[in-house]
This record gives sequence, C-alpha cells and structure tokens, in this order.
Amino acid sequence: MARQWARNETTVWDIGANVGLFSFAAAALGSRVLAVEADVWLASLLHRSVLLNGAPVTVLAAAVAATPGISSLHFSEEGKSSNSLLGAGPAQTVVTITLDWILEHYPPPQVLKIDVEGMEYRVLKGAHKVLEHRPVILCEVTQDHDGVGQLLRNAGYVLYAARDQRHLPLQRPSRDTLALPSLA
Repeated sequence: MARQWARNETTVWDIGANVGLFSFAAAALGSRVLAVEADVWLASLLHRSVLLNGAPVTVLAAAVAATPGISSLHFSEEGKSSNSLLGAGPAQTVVTITLDWILEHYPPPQVLKIDVEGMEYRVLKGAHKVLEHRPVILCEVTQDHDGVGQLLRNAGYVLYAARDQRHLPLQRPSRDTLALPSLA
C-alpha cells in the first residue's frame, strides 16, 4: 500500500506506527513521514531505527484519541501490535492527542494510515480539520464500523477495500479500508 500511495515529497502520517514498517516503506519511496506510536518502548525503537538509517521519519510518542488528555495504554497478551487504549490489565500511562492537534504542529498529511486497535472512530472524531485537507486514508477498522463509515462519508469520502483490485465501493468499512475523497 505504501508503494501505491506514498510518493516522493508526499507527507504521510502513520498513526499507530508500531515498529514502523509502513513508515519506513513510505520513507524509502521519498515521503516525509510522521510516525505516531503510543507505546513508549516501540516509539524509542522507531527513533533508534530513524537515527541508524537516516530516514525522513519523525517519531512522536503519543496516543491519538478524540480528545487530548491522559489515558492508559493496555498491554495485550497477543503482543505489542495489539496494545490498545481499550482493554484491561497491565497498562502504561500515555498522553493522548488528536489528529487536529498534530495539524497545529506538522504539515497536513496527503496519506493518513490509521492502525489503532479499535480506536479508529475516536481517532477520526478528533480529525475534523485534518479531513478538510482530504488525505487518502488507509484504515484498519476493527470496531464501530458503522460509526467510522458514517463519519468518513459525511466528510466526503468513498470507502473501498484497499486490497480489492475491482475498486468497488464498500457499504461498510473493513479491516483494510481505503477512504478516498469523492470527486463530487
């Protein structure tokens, strides 16, 4: 997906960057990347990788939510890629920010990748100004499918399955949702 949407000089925001696979793929294609990761350990690992490779990636250690504040990032038994603000059990305290807050400090994205383990709707609720910039959105939707779909459609997006070559519009977001600004 990075090959399809990230281009030279494209601004990419990778929300829920984990170890940075998408971030570094986009950077290798010439994009400027903001990698946002809530897990402090993963964000530190990302930052070390940036330093070692000299990649055009900025790492921001924070969780993205509907409102700024303080929250708990719960550690998943399934591994770090499943850590979430939703859940129970062992947790780490994290600062939460919104996509609109990020927009006050960084250039708007042309590509917005979101993989936040069930927090998709809340992340997009804090993105009114970002959505006005009409980025291409790659979003793993795992909860509140109808809410995410309605929010994106109301913002003027058409939803597709990112990996489906037929490019048929989706009625409901999926795990691999591609949201493109409508031409109308």
